[in-house]
Amino acid sequence: MKGIVFTEFLDLVEDNFGYKVVDDIIANSQLSSGGVYTSIGTYPHGEIVQLVMNLSRRTQIPVQQLLQIYGKHFFNVLVKQYGHFLKAVPDAFSLLESIEHYIHVEVRKLYPDAELPHFETKRLDALTLEMVYRSERKMADFAVGLIESCLLHYGETGVVEKNNLTDDGTVVQIRIKKSA
Repeated sequence: MKGIVFTEFLDLVEDNFGYKVVDDIIANSQLSSGGVYTSIGTYPHGEIVQLVMNLSRRTQIPVQQLLQIYGKHFFNVLVKQYGHFLKAVPDAFSLLESIEHYIHVEVRKLYPDAELPHFETKRLDALTLEMVYRSERKMADFAVGLIESCLLHYGETGVVEKNNLTDDGTVVQIRIKKSA
């Protein structure tokens, strides 16, 4: 997993809970990196899982909710760093439909070793988009947060629903229904 995912997560934790909590969740995790990350480095996915789980234990906020909060935060980070990718995209559904054939292509140019989730999209009607998330990392809640922040970015409102298609969370249906 790319280091930016770790550095931004720790920044979010520090901003919302303080440095002591960052130090605590790192100290209570078994991290081969020692909890030292660079944004361009690559680190084991299991480390972010440990950090999120330890933050959940420390704050009593469910992991699902923490991942969604982090997804919302991370979308804003992406807008700041890669906003030029969004300029020509007119709305949230257009952006979400372009993940596989445009956004992930561009990400792989920057980070050839990036292991990205796979998304299939299907527009059910003018106000409803269905996405199927596939990833061994089981971070669909993070994707939900990204999607919610994407809607806000485009000034759109709606409801994002998540439905696991597999018991282990590797395949998840996400349905976005925009408000009329």
